[in-house]
Amino acid sequence: MSKQNPSQLEKLLIDGVESNTPQAIKEDKIFDYNNKDKFTFTLTKDIVDRLELKKWFESYKKEAMVSTAGIRGPQNIMYPHDTRFPINTIGITLATLAKALVLKEKYPNSELIKLVGSEVRYNSDIYLDIIARIQSALGIRTLANVDRKTMPIWLASFLAFKLDLVGAEYITSSHGISVKNATKDLNNQGSQFLPDESMEFVNKIEEILNTVETKGEYKIEFAASKNDLIDENTMARLNNGIDLYVEYLKNGVANEKNIELIKNFDKKIIIDAVGGAAYNTLSKILDKLGVAAKYDWLNIEEDPFFHSIGKDTKDGKFYDWSLDITVVAKKPDGREYFPVIETLGYNEKLKNYPIGTVCFVTDPDHDRLSVVQVEDIKNTDKINASGVDTVKLDDNRLLCVFSANQAFLMIMDFWAQQLKKDGNFDKHKRFIVKTTASSKSWDEWAKNNNVAVINTPVGFKEIANAAKKIEYQIENNVSDIKIKDIFSNTISLSSSPRMLFGGEESGGMIIGSQELIKSLSGRCALAMREKSATEAIIVASALVASLDVMLWEHLNSVYKNNNIIAKYDVREDIAYYNESEPNIEKLKEAKKVGEGMRTKNDIFYLALAVANAQGKISLNEIKEILSSTFSNLDFSKLLDVKFVGDGTYLDFEDKFVEIRPSGTDAKTKAYAGGANKDELSLFAKTLGNYSGELNDTYLKYLSKDYVEVSKAKSLEMYEEFALDGEDKRVFRVPDYRSTFLK
Repeated sequence: MSKQNPSQLEKLLIDGVESNTPQAIKEDKIFDYNNKDKFTFTLTKDIVDRLELKKWFESYKKEAMVSTAGIRGPQNIMYPHDTRFPINTIGITLATLAKALVLKEKYPNSELIKLVGSEVRYNSDIYLDIIARIQSALGIRTLANVDRKTMPIWLASFLAFKLDLVGAEYITSSHGISVKNATKDLNNQGSQFLPDESMEFVNKIEEILNTVETKGEYKIEFAASKNDLIDENTMARLNNGIDLYVEYLKNGVANEKNIELIKNFDKKIIIDAVGGAAYNTLSKILDKLGVAAKYDWLNIEEDPFFHSIGKDTKDGKFYDWSLDITVVAKKPDGREYFPVIETLGYNEKLKNYPIGTVCFVTDPDHDRLSVVQVEDIKNTDKINASGVDTVKLDDNRLLCVFSANQAFLMIMDFWAQQLKKDGNFDKHKRFIVKTTASSKSWDEWAKNNNVAVINTPVGFKEIANAAKKIEYQIENNVSDIKIKDIFSNTISLSSSPRMLFGGEESGGMIIGSQELIKSLSGRCALAMREKSATEAIIVASALVASLDVMLWEHLNSVYKNNNIIAKYDVREDIAYYNESEPNIEKLKEAKKVGEGMRTKNDIFYLALAVANAQGKISLNEIKEILSSTFSNLDFSKLLDVKFVGDGTYLDFEDKFVEIRPSGTDAKTKAYAGGANKDELSLFAKTLGNYSGELNDTYLKYLSKDYVEVSKAKSLEMYEEFALDGEDKRVFRVPDYRSTFLK
């Protein structure tokens, strides 16, 4: 819940929630989630009807089919039982029960062990308690951190794989606004659920609701909050998983060479643990690696309001920009600025640090990394010419703000150079896995270094899924491993490939292992299944420590040494409503209208891509349609229009543009990458903000009926891609007494 002494901004948020929550909802918890004793909750038809749970379920089901990172949504931060919101105690209860029942059906007569963890968001402790108690009531042992303290998402994922658990539940909404929350469902590999996995438990929720409809009730058991199956003791013995993770790091990015580089660095590196949860785990890891003294910290206190970062007011009302420091907004005079960065307070917090100081900014679940560096303001023009954005700190200093596209390019290059110096690079065929929305410069770098590229739809679970498809072939001793990417390219990887890097433009990355990673029961992996800011911070620290120039100068060297032309990337975020609206009915209505606008924009491009794939329209006809719709843009160099799993990719001779609808919100994202930043910005803004209206030229080639069914066809195309070469390894529940249970 909220702090006892909230800031004025947080008080504004809380007051808005209080005034917009009816008294009847405040007083009606449905069941007492604060009752720590064993009890039974009877879900009756009256409750289902009164709370409109079927309507809630239909929305939940819809999001489960397309979600890229958990089934996310706003919650009532003061009254989490409020079912007017997508995330609530009843919804968490039904989802947890359904997932547990699916597991018991899949693995009958087996000892089932899951893990549950969370970051710092409002009500996370309540949701964690509900999840653990329902699972333990059904006989599922649930591992939880000692005193149920926070942990990062990557540690939950790592332990699910390393300990061979049947899965994990993690409570987070990543870098989203403060009132949002969700559960990220992790399978036995530690990977986020793909849509087909989500639908298994979603269908089970429907069964439960149907049982209530036919029989009048459904009894749900809650074990006591303190019971033997909610297992903090095992996690205490495992040091909350930290020792196992440090061992993993030492075999990868925390090798002796990198640790020595960091130890010998003569400047402090700053870590901004936005939300505070990163500090609890990362500080202990850095201490075990012997480099803790090299870092200073910001925002180590755990705070669901995230220290007011990203928070603002608009027209006297509370407004949340989220924690994405790359979000760009416009001031009243039309000038663009970074609203989240302005709330970080770096003009004061960094004023006593020297030029060249690097700060790593992470998010509440500690999976994303942003990189900034203090520079002399006299170098502004040179820095901007390299494609790096800047923010003025004072009259003498500025902040270089590196996009993940830029930071990760430098990291993958640094890691590859290390492998080459050690004579390890050519021992295996190297490949990277990236999302289509990520930088074209990564593809160019890979080509220059003889590294294969596998492009996936957006979402880290897609990167993990690609790795698993390759592992499946490795374990079956396939002599020429092949994988098809979302562009329908078949990539040949020989018999013993290794992932060099996996990442996405939104700030998540992982480094592949030199030797196959093994779980305690012997399962193998090329890389971990979740992005890790800890892994990124360690390798990025070694990179920074190895340089005698500023990062922007080094970036220019990477461009030059690897013949990279596509130096620039832009992203246009179009939000069709105010997520911070405190009145849930107004919020729902605005979101519904916004979703219609988002979908209309999406379908305009999607239908072209689907028709192109089916041979129902030619490239010249697509060019004619786009040119007639956007007279200010030049489509003469357009090479192809492709459906890429969750968006439409326009491939040009000299650039790309991708239009992608949010899977969980009324938003559109328009990405572009190439050699001319002004041109990229124009394309992204124009295409991303288009209404989606179909003109006469469009309808000359594609009927309205075809356009309307194109979304359903695209889902079929995605499913075909996801299942092609799928990982068919069967998970068998091990005898945990021979692995980690004593």
